[in-house]
Amino acid sequence: MDILPIKNIMQTNPAHKRHPHDIAYENGAAFTFGRYCSLAQAMVPIFDPGFYQADAVYDVVSVSRGHIFRFEEHLDRFERSCGNFQLMNPYSKEETTDILTNLVKLTGLKDALIYWCVTRGLYSNDGFPDRIDFSSYDNQFYAYIVPYGSIVNERQQSMGLNIMVSKKYRRIPPNSVDPTVKNFHGMDLKLALFEASKEGYEWSVLLDSKGNLTESAGANIFVLKNKVLFTPDSGCLKGITRKTTIELCEELGLSIKITEVSVKTLLTADEAFMTSTAGGIMPINSVDDNVLGGVVGPGEFSTKITNLYWEKRWKGWLGTPIRYDEELSRGIAPIAT
Repeated sequence: MDILPIKNIMQTNPAHKRHPHDIAYENGAAFTFGRYCSLAQAMVPIFDPGFYQADAVYDVVSVSRGHIFRFEEHLDRFERSCGNFQLMNPYSKEETTDILTNLVKLTGLKDALIYWCVTRGLYSNDGFPDRIDFSSYDNQFYAYIVPYGSIVNERQQSMGLNIMVSKKYRRIPPNSVDPTVKNFHGMDLKLALFEASKEGYEWSVLLDSKGNLTESAGANIFVLKNKVLFTPDSGCLKGITRKTTIELCEELGLSIKITEVSVKTLLTADEAFMTSTAGGIMPINSVDDNVLGGVVGPGEFSTKITNLYWEKRWKGWLGTPIRYDEELSRGIAPIAT
């Protein structure tokens, strides 16, 4: 069994054909300052701490064949993230739902990534900002949509990634910046990616201060060993694709352990894969030049669960359908012209 040609299917299958749309939104659309606009028109104030201090939270959800995947769960997680960082979304959950749904309708995209965030915003009083008075900031909401794109390319998806365990960097400790909140404090992850590229690898995974696995840049990690699947219990985002994978494994009758995962477990694994909204399930071929399971390419289980994930997604599983022919919800803000 081979990995499904996911990108090719999205590009050629009539079920993925884009709905008619205004050419202004060909590359995507955005929502800034209470208005919808093209991506080229979107902007963030240079004095917003979300821009210059990473003082913001965000979320990303995917659209597949015109269905937003686990939409309600992404919205709930975003609300929790705002609370954790003492931010207030200026829009209600219902209004946020309308904004994000409108972005899909504007672009006509059947396969897309929708991003939204709340930043600290501009200081609402005259003078220098009072850093301990959170109420003095006007929290801002921004959102955009772009055509779906995976964080791994077709070859990496079909052949598996060659990754390394970062030697130079450790994941930011959970008691410093909470990794269960989707936030912009990701230089540890990014620098580890640069390290991997310099060393000739395609991706990296970071350890915590005790030397256990946490996560990769923008992705959770799973390790299959002796017919048991392991995934880290701390130091990582509790990703929604991670949750989906756990549910699929349970459906397939595979034993799962959410626990501390050592480097040795990964290096001697039979198989391993990463999970992310922007990529789904992404098999790993080798770690530190150790070909997992002794066989080049994705393992049998990695292939099976990858294909199952997309097959179910394309049938509308856990998806909120977009009614492209319905008018936009215009009660929030005017559409930019």
